[in-house]
Amino acid sequence: MKKPYLVLPLAAAFCCALLAASPDALAQSKKRTPADQRALLSKEVPETIATYKKTDPDIERFFKESVGHVVFPRIGKGGFIIAGGQGIGEVYEEGKLLGTASITIVTVGLQVGVQEFSEIIFFRDRAALDRFKQNNFEFTANVSAVILKAGASKGANYRDGIAVFTQPRGGAMVEAALGTQKFSFQAETAAPAK
Repeated sequence: MKKPYLVLPLAAAFCCALLAASPDALAQSKKRTPADQRALLSKEVPETIATYKKTDPDIERFFKESVGHVVFPRIGKGGFIIAGGQGIGEVYEEGKLLGTASITIVTVGLQVGVQEFSEIIFFRDRAALDRFKQNNFEFTANVSAVILKAGASKGANYRDGIAVFTQPRGGAMVEAALGTQKFSFQAETAAPAK
């Protein structure tokens, strides 16, 4: 005999178990100085790009066609019913580092778990990149991302001037939720060319 009244407490217990590891990861990130965090980001961005290109060589066309892109090597997300997440990345225009960007995610719906993923957003034209740099950029539920796997980018196209690719890094999250991704850009002072 099934006991449906156990579903919610079991889901809550599962979520609490997954979130138990999160405070340690958060504490580790808070122990880093801003310079250490920036150095880690500068190391992880090229590694993320290399992983995307190795997983799907066809993604190279987006790097060549786009005016710019932003790379978020690690975005953490977790929750139960209401979930949130955040990450930091580097913004490039025509191959030159412009600055950094942060992403904040909020979702509401049927969801439970913790996950980490990377994300690259390509800007087809200067207007899309300028909207991003002016902090007038936000995704809602109707923007879809392509989950990167071999050949995934071959059929992908820009939508409203952007193309978004994500790749799971770890964790588990089950969700049927609506939400938003909000971005904030900060120009790099004396940004070195990469």
